Amino acid sequence: MTLREKDREDLVRYRLEQAKKTIAVVELLLKNNELPTAVNRIYYGIFYSLLALALKYKFETSKHQQLIGWFNNKFIRTGKIEKKYGQILRDAYKNRTKGDYDTFVKFELEEVNLMYSELIDFIKEIERIIYSEE
Repeated sequence: MTLREKDREDLVRYRLEQAKKTIAVVELLLKNNELPTAVNRIYYGIFYSLLALALKYKFETSKHQQLIGWFNNKFIRTGKIEKKYGQILRDAYKNRTKGDYDTFVKFELEEVNLMYSELIDFIKEIERIIYSEE
């Protein structure tokens, strides 16, 4: 089933808003020193923005690795987006996985604050790409 273009545009906007809302959630988590949960939400903020980008380009998947691979092939390897965004994505995925599945993981506030600033930068870059190609 294919999405109608209007529905696709609405869904792109919805996913971008979902990504942006995670910024406020992460701020609250940081204030309450909930660092592993903040790391999880940072990754998902990035993931939601990638879903928006993928929808814009009519690529649909529910699998994280497929989405990441698509992003790397279509945007990082082609130079459409700076390589640093590929690294931000890889690090966020790795940290989220570590925080969710490893035992006794401890993140430092300084490193999570850096991840938080990368989340904001990543979402802005994805939004720029989405709206610059309309």
